[in-house]
Amino acid sequence: MFESQSIELPQHGVSDRSPQKHCASCHQSSSSPKLTSPSLAAAALPPFLISMGSPWAVAGALLVGLLIWHKKRLSARGALPPGPRPLPILGNILDLTPKELWLVATTWAKEFGDVVHVHILGQGLVFLSSPEATMDLLDRKGSIYGDKPTLVMAGELCGCDDMVAFTPYGEQSKRQRRLMNRALGMAAIPAYHPLIETETHSFIRNLVASPFKYMEHSRRYAGSLTLSVVYGYEVAGTDDKFLTLAEECVDILANKISSGGGIWPVDIFPALKHLPAWAPGSGFLAKADKWKAKMTEFVEQPYEFVKTSLKSGQYAPSFCSMLLEDAKTPTQQFEFDLRYTANSMYAASMDTTITTFCHFLLAMMLHPEVLARAQEEIDRVVGSDRLPTFSDRDSLPFVDAVLNEVYRWGVPVPLSLPHRLMEDDVYRGMFIPKGSLILANVWAISRDEGLFPNASAFLPERYLEKIDDPVLAKRRDPRSFVFVRPLDLVAGNMTDHACHLSHIYQHSRRCPGVSLVESSIWILLANAMATLDISKPKDEFGNVIEPKVDFNNSVFRVPDHFQCDIRPRSAHTLKVLRQTETTHS
Repeated sequence: MFESQSIELPQHGVSDRSPQKHCASCHQSSSSPKLTSPSLAAAALPPFLISMGSPWAVAGALLVGLLIWHKKRLSARGALPPGPRPLPILGNILDLTPKELWLVATTWAKEFGDVVHVHILGQGLVFLSSPEATMDLLDRKGSIYGDKPTLVMAGELCGCDDMVAFTPYGEQSKRQRRLMNRALGMAAIPAYHPLIETETHSFIRNLVASPFKYMEHSRRYAGSLTLSVVYGYEVAGTDDKFLTLAEECVDILANKISSGGGIWPVDIFPALKHLPAWAPGSGFLAKADKWKAKMTEFVEQPYEFVKTSLKSGQYAPSFCSMLLEDAKTPTQQFEFDLRYTANSMYAASMDTTITTFCHFLLAMMLHPEVLARAQEEIDRVVGSDRLPTFSDRDSLPFVDAVLNEVYRWGVPVPLSLPHRLMEDDVYRGMFIPKGSLILANVWAISRDEGLFPNASAFLPERYLEKIDDPVLAKRRDPRSFVFVRPLDLVAGNMTDHACHLSHIYQHSRRCPGVSLVESSIWILLANAMATLDISKPKDEFGNVIEPKVDFNNSVFRVPDHFQCDIRPRSAHTLKVLRQTETTHS
C-alpha cells in the first residue's frame, strides 16, 4: 500500500531553524528584565535608539513596556501552553512560514503536545492538533472561542471585512447566513442538480479531449458552476472576464493575504495603517490598495450583471436573482448583504472543488486497485449505458468511501481560519489569555493514528467498517473535515450527508452552502470514475514515470500540476459522453 512521505509531508514547508526544547514556563523566562511598569521600558532598548531621541525610540519603549506588562500579567495567571522558544520582543515571527504552516504546527505538536502557543510581537497564537483539544475548545467552549478576529489587513485594508468568512458574530453574520440558507439549504439543492450534472458532463468531455489540461478544466468547472449558481452567468471560455477576475481574487485571498498564517503586523498594531507612503515598512499599504480594488471589482461587477439581466427580463435563475425577486423592493442594506454574501461563496467553493479533484486524480493514479473496485460497483449498479446521477448515491457505498478518503487524505484546508478567544480561559492547567488567536491543525487531526490507523495510506475501505460509537463515528468521518462548523455536530443541527461535514473551517457556526459544494464534488468524482482510466504516465519507451508532486500553498492544499495519464475507459464510454452533449444542447 502506498505511503508517500514526500507527498504527504513535504519537509520543505518546515522552518530551517530547529525549534528549541521549551517547557510551559519558558514564556516567562527568568532572564527577562524585571521591570514593573512601561515607564522603565527604555532600559531594555538598544543604547543607540535611546541616544537618538527619535519617535522610534519612544515607540520602542512603549512596545517593550507593554510586552513586559503583558508578560507579567500572564505570569500571574499561570503557565501558557508550551511551544518553541520565542525571540525577545519579536516572538516566533521567524517560525511562521508563509507556506504549509500546518506542517510546522504538526512538528511542534510532536515535540510539545497537542496544544502549542507561539506569539508574534505579543499576539498569541494557539495551535490545536488533536480532535480532543479541538472539540473541547472550539465545540464545548464555542461560546468563548467562536468569535472571529478583527484582521485589519484582510478586512479593512483589503476589503474583505464584509465577506462571510470575516464577519464577526452579530447581526450582519446572521443576515448573511439567512440569505444563504434560503437559497442553498438542503431543500433547495435538488433544484440545482440538473445544472450540476450538465456542468459535470461538460467537464468530463473537456478532460477527455485534453487530459493534460486537467487543472485548467477543473478550475473552469468549479468557477463556471459557481458563477452560474450564484449569478446566473454562463462562462464563455477559460479566458472569460468574470472567471479571470474571480481567480485573481481567490489567489489574492488564499495565497497573498493569507501567507504566513494571515497575520500581518498591522493586525497586531492597527496604528500602522496610518503610516505615510514614504515611511519604511509601509509597502503593505500599497499592496492592500491594489488588492482591495480588485476585490471590490469582483464584488460589484457580477452583481451588476444580475441586476441588468433582471431588468432586461433575460436571465437565468440563480442565487442572486431568486433573492432579489423574493425581496420585490430590496433595501440598501439587503443589497449590500447580498453582494458580499454572493461573493463570499466563490473562494470556498472553487478551491475546495479543485483541491479535492486534484487529490482524487493523484490517489487514483497511485492506487489503480481502488479505481477498479469503484468502477466495478458503478458498472453493477448504474450499468454502462448512462452516467451516475444523484439518485444513485445511496446505492454506491464504495464510491462514497473513495470520496471520504480523498477528503481525509487530501485535506483541502489543512489549517483553519483563526478564532479569537473572547475571555481568559484555563485548559488542562494551561492559561490561554483573552484575545489569543486559535487555529485548528486539521492536517494533524487527519493523520491521527488513533482515529485513522495507517493514516498516511489511502484506504477507502476504512469507511465501510461499522462503528457502534456515534461520537467516534463522527470524529472519523472525514467529510466532517471539509464543510461544517463543529457546534452543529454537538447540537444536532445537520441532516443526511451534510451532518458529517465539520472540521476544516472550524467555526462554531454552520458553513452555509455546504450541500451545494458537497453535491457537486460527489457527482464529479462519480462520473470521473465511471468514464476514465487514470494511471501513471509512461515515456516513449513504455517505462512508467514516477510523478513529482509538490505543494506550495498558504491556505488550500492544492498540488502543483503533476503528470498523469487520463483516458476514456472504452469507445462505448466516448459514445455515452457524446450523448450527454446532445441531451444538454
